[in-house]
Amino acid sequence: MTELEKMAGGQIYDAAGSRELLELRDRCKDLCHRFNQLLPSQHREQEELLRQIFASAGESPVVTAPFWCDYGFHITVGDNFYANHNCVILDTAPVTFGHNVMIGPNCCFAAAAHPLDLRRRRAGLEFSRPIAVGDDVWFGANVTVLPGVTIGAGSVIGAGSVVSRDIPAGVIAVGTPCRPVRPIPAEEEQEALR
Repeated sequence: MTELEKMAGGQIYDAAGSRELLELRDRCKDLCHRFNQLLPSQHREQEELLRQIFASAGESPVVTAPFWCDYGFHITVGDNFYANHNCVILDTAPVTFGHNVMIGPNCCFAAAAHPLDLRRRRAGLEFSRPIAVGDDVWFGANVTVLPGVTIGAGSVIGAGSVVSRDIPAGVIAVGTPCRPVRPIPAEEEQEALR
């Protein structure tokens, strides 16, 4: 079994010692570098590169440079996806965003993790868990989402939060660790649309 197959299967794999994974990361990093060198006004070129990086993207994806990811082919974004400056997606497993997702500046989505055992960490081993984000989720600035997390549709994740467990739909969630603090009343959703 190759290291890529192990990574895809959620097993421990050797990211540092796999020539195949290194080449895939280099390809993606080169595309990200090209994306980050574009002028802010080069919208068409930005979208073309995003479509080369991501596995799939809906209508009107917008990412404000700089942006970095590991492989790209694990990232799926829905319609009207927006990520502000300094978004990092460590997509060693599927990272899926629904429609109308908004990501504030300096956010990180880390599907990759390392074993607690120091010998395995020293050997460069890691594992991955998917991240899933529903429709209409808004992430404030400086949010970190850890491996294996699912965030329900319509939720708001407060600035500076570290999301280490699932968040249900339709809530405001904040903190480290991030926890739901209250549901979003329908009136507030309607008011926001005015």
